[in-house]
Amino acid sequence: MTAAPQLTAGAPPAAPAPVTDAPQPVIRGRSRGPSRLRALDGLRLLAALMVAGYHLGGRGGEIAQAWGGSPAQQFPTAAPLFAYGCLGVQIFFVISGFVICLSGWGRTLRAFIASRVSRLYPAYWAAILLITAVFALPWVAYKALPPSEVLTNLTMLQQPLGVDRVLGVCWTLWAEMRFYALFALCVVLPGATRGRVVLFCAGWTLASAVAQAAHEPFLDTVLMPEYAPFFIGGIGLYLLHRYGARDPIAWAIVLVSWLIGQHYAVAGLWHPPSATAFSYRSTAVIIALVTLGFALVAAVALGKLHWANWRWLTVAGALTYPFYLVHEHLGWVVVRALHQGAGLPSYATLPLTVGLMLLLAWVLHRFIERPLTPVLKRSIDPRR
Repeated sequence: MTAAPQLTAGAPPAAPAPVTDAPQPVIRGRSRGPSRLRALDGLRLLAALMVAGYHLGGRGGEIAQAWGGSPAQQFPTAAPLFAYGCLGVQIFFVISGFVICLSGWGRTLRAFIASRVSRLYPAYWAAILLITAVFALPWVAYKALPPSEVLTNLTMLQQPLGVDRVLGVCWTLWAEMRFYALFALCVVLPGATRGRVVLFCAGWTLASAVAQAAHEPFLDTVLMPEYAPFFIGGIGLYLLHRYGARDPIAWAIVLVSWLIGQHYAVAGLWHPPSATAFSYRSTAVIIALVTLGFALVAAVALGKLHWANWRWLTVAGALTYPFYLVHEHLGWVVVRALHQGAGLPSYATLPLTVGLMLLLAWVLHRFIERPLTPVLKRSIDPRR
C-alpha cells in the first residue's frame, strides 16, 4: 500500500504534452479549477478496512493469541468473510497505479522522488519506533526486534536484505517501491506521454509473463509478475481518466490486466477444501472482488462517482496510510487488552480496536505527517 498524493481531477499543472501525443487529454473540471477525487480517498479507506478485517478476524497466527483462541471461534459467521479482506491489497495496488501515474505526469524525476519519499517515510518511521517501543514493554506479550534490525527497518529495505520486519504489512511497501522505481526510470525520467505510458504498460505486462515462465528469482523480484497487473491496470484506468472513455488502447490495458490479475489472485488465495486450513475462499468470490476493485476505480476514473464529494472523505484518505501501518501489530495489543484483559465481547472489541487505530492514525497524520512531509520534500527538492 502507498500514501497517495493529492488526488486531483485531470492532469497536474505541468509542462503540456507534445501536440503529436494524440489524443489530447480530457481535463475535467477546468472551469472550476481541479477538484480532489474524494471517492478514491474513500475507496482507499475501504480497502484498508478490508485488510484490517483480515488481520484481526480472518486469519490465524499472533492474532489468535490476542483473542485467546482462533478468530474463527470468535466470529463463526464473519471470519469466513473477513478472510477475503486480504484482497484489499490488490485493490490498493490498482489505486496506486492510478495515483502514481497522476502524480508522476509532468514532474521531474527529482520532484517525483521527493513526493514519494516525503509521503511514505514520516509515518512509516513513526510506526516503526512506536511499535518497537510498545513491544518492548514488559507486560506486552510480543517481543521487539534487536536494535540493529529495527534500525535496518527504517530504510524500508529490510525484506530484500533478509532482516525481520517490524511491520508485517511492509511487504506491500517493498512492492510499491519497486513499482515506483520502474515507473520513474521508464516514464518519469524521459517524460510522461501517452505513448510512453502505453509502451511501459505493454512492456511490463510482457516482461512479467516472461519472468513467470523463466522462474528466475531476479526477474521475479524486479518485475513482480503476481502484482504487476494490478499496478498496470491502475495506470490504464488513469489513461481513461486523462484522455476519456473512448480510448480502446487504455481499455485493452485494463482488460488484459484484469484477466491476468484475477488469475494471480485465485492462484495465490484459493486452495482445495481442507479441515486444517483456517478458511476456504471461493474462486467465484475472489474473481468478483478483484472485478469490483477494478470497477470501482474505473467508476472514479470516468467520473461516475463525482457525487461522492464529501469533505470527510479527504480526512479518510489522509488516515488510510498511517492506519494501514499500525493496525495489525498494535491491534494485537489492543485486542488482548480489551478482550482478555477487560473482558469485552469479541464483537465489541473488534470495532473498538479499529476505532482506536483510526484515532492513532489521526494523531500520526496531524503531528507527524503534516509537519514533516513538506520539510522532507523541500530538503530533497529545494526548487519547489
